[in-house]
Amino acid sequence: MRARPGPFDYKLVVVVREDLDLSKGKLAVQVAHAAVTAALEAKARNSKWFHGWMTEGQKKVVVRASGIEELKALERKAQDLKLPTALIEDAGLTELPPGTTTCLGVGPGANHLVDAVTGHLKLL
Repeated sequence: MRARPGPFDYKLVVVVREDLDLSKGKLAVQVAHAAVTAALEAKARNSKWFHGWMTEGQKKVVVRASGIEELKALERKAQDLKLPTALIEDAGLTELPPGTTTCLGVGPGANHLVDAVTGHLKLL
């Protein structure tokens, strides 16, 4: 057992729907929404994870899911593990209809728990 956390004991993963064919700008904004919202959720629900993640440099990974069904299944699994989540729905002001679910933030949380939810997904 380590006396203090080592590098990258915590991370935040954003899962993006690949079936939406988002522009690069829209994709960047949606990922940012998920990261900020999930981080604030972690800060409110599990300050140890949040502060550990902040101290380590806020590791973030972006991966892809096939569509909405996979995204919602991942959200349920993350919630079962008590991980912070942020399911992002677009406001519909530019490329997408209002309410379109674009991505899911998972964590920040302990690496092994986040990996249990998202570890099998391919990088974006």
